[in-house]
Amino acid sequence: MTDRKIETVRGLYEAFGRGDIEHILSQLTDDVDWASCPDSDIAPWHGIHRGRAEVPSFFKALGDTLQITEFTPLSFASNETDVMVVTHWAATAPATGKSAAMDIHHWWRFRGDQICFYRGTEDTAQTAGMLSAD
Repeated sequence: MTDRKIETVRGLYEAFGRGDIEHILSQLTDDVDWASCPDSDIAPWHGIHRGRAEVPSFFKALGDTLQITEFTPLSFASNETDVMVVTHWAATAPATGKSAAMDIHHWWRFRGDQICFYRGTEDTAQTAGMLSAD
């Protein structure tokens, strides 16, 4: 049986791969709570973005800072409201020439058919190393 929530998240990843941020935004509630490493300021995309209108700044910061060279979802799990995903990704920071590869974790929460909550975590030590000029 196909899980509609997992298919929605797969669609987000496909949209991300083709740079279709509008599709991603269309899947979010107006009051979405979106954060990657919410307690970190290591990377410009870290922190909390409240509301659909703030989410594009997440993608702009990510795109302005990194060249993503791999993004491969490895596993999906879901329950009535949530989808959890482990993804392997790799990126290069053009400003430093450094690269990193790691497994990242995504937590998506749905309200009805739309995403109302997102949390992403990554290996912040690797991210810091990639962004550091030292």
